[in-house]
Amino acid sequence: MATLPNPLPSLATSGLELPPGTLVDTTTDGPWHEPLLWYADGPATPGGWTALRDAGRSLGLLPVLIDRGGRDEGPEAWELDPARMSYPGDHDAEDVLREIWDAYAEDELDTENDWPGLAPIPLADGPDSPEKLAADIADMLAGNSLALPGARLALIPARRSADIPAAIGWGGPLNHENDVARLCAVLRSWEDRFGIRVVALGFDTLTVSVARPPTTEAEALALAAEHFAFCPDNIQQSTLNTLETYAEKALLNQEAWTFWWD
Repeated sequence: MATLPNPLPSLATSGLELPPGTLVDTTTDGPWHEPLLWYADGPATPGGWTALRDAGRSLGLLPVLIDRGGRDEGPEAWELDPARMSYPGDHDAEDVLREIWDAYAEDELDTENDWPGLAPIPLADGPDSPEKLAADIADMLAGNSLALPGARLALIPARRSADIPAAIGWGGPLNHENDVARLCAVLRSWEDRFGIRVVALGFDTLTVSVARPPTTEAEALALAAEHFAFCPDNIQQSTLNTLETYAEKALLNQEAWTFWWD
């Protein structure tokens, strides 16, 4: 596994002007040998994402919103397991999605269709850059206690936004995929094709901004198959329980995607 040197232990001497916060090293096997993330003790507020992103950039730290949920439980209670994770770059996104599609689609979607392949890059670019949109979505979530209760700003050492879940050993999709690095390989592909950025993590939820969303029904339907393989619960355990409905309501022209695993 290729990793970056973890700069979190030296935050106190880095010169960064950060609000009071907490370093987390709690894992399923006890304390990790170094902190996995830093998060602010106080609630996230609009504008904080951009400030934190700019502050952490020189140290290779990326921002993310931590959703402590209605019970106000932070990452210390998330059963993080970095030892279980591989490296996202060791996996091919389409291979991961095809494998899951072949295992689940016939039973869960009542279809015998073969894996349809990766969705094409949308023909139209969105109006904002991926970084600007991520900041805008983060600000919107930070200002909405119903959408993201207990939100805290966090910094995580990761090569790219898509790697954030694997970098901390996040186990949100545990009942679907034990090695979240495989799903991070898909997030990397979505970064390249759709301009996504990981904006928020909860115990079992993930929100990404989408700077280049599908703008036609055909583009959205092709992408819906990828979303099913990435997170079947998004479709099977919601009112949007067909690929067609999900594509129309959750993907077409949507600048944020949220995933939830049971």
